[in-house]
Amino acid sequence: MDNQLIGQNIVQLRKQHGLSQRELAEKAGITHSAISSIENAKVSPSVSSLQKIVNVFSLSLSEFFTFDQAGKTEEKVVFKPDELVEMGSDTVSMKLVTNGSKKQVIGFLIEEYAPQSTTGTDEIKHEGEEVGTILEGEITLEYQGSSYIIKAGESYVIDTTVPHKFINHTGKACRMISAHTPTTF
Repeated sequence: MDNQLIGQNIVQLRKQHGLSQRELAEKAGITHSAISSIENAKVSPSVSSLQKIVNVFSLSLSEFFTFDQAGKTEEKVVFKPDELVEMGSDTVSMKLVTNGSKKQVIGFLIEEYAPQSTTGTDEIKHEGEEVGTILEGEITLEYQGSSYIIKAGESYVIDTTVPHKFINHTGKACRMISAHTPTTF
């Protein structure tokens, strides 16, 4: 999803809930100028900032990126790369593999972290658990007060109700896959 569409969706949700930009900013714990910049597609929000915003509307990130698919009756089985739902930012690509079905019980992401990128300055947390494997490069996982450097071929398992974040401290891109349950990331 591009910045323009993200901004439009936030404006739509904000108006549906009768909130001003300032009220949304206050409830999300981010600045009014950040809300304005995101709504006007001037910046690409970090994963952590976007998660704070959608939480105000009692949505998960996956629900935010797929709510336009609600009501579709045909469940797709095979997806081309350009059909995956992009949930990331300019520097962190998080492609969600989903057909938009409410029956889906596991979330699956194909992720790529550009050199020197992060999921955001704030840690993220969401219901459930997550497992992942690094395909290329390495990533630092900050979790429970510790930093873990995870390299290609290595995997992790975390309780996602515990605040965490991913950082690529290197000069090379990091590619990984992850699965989480429930699908409420």
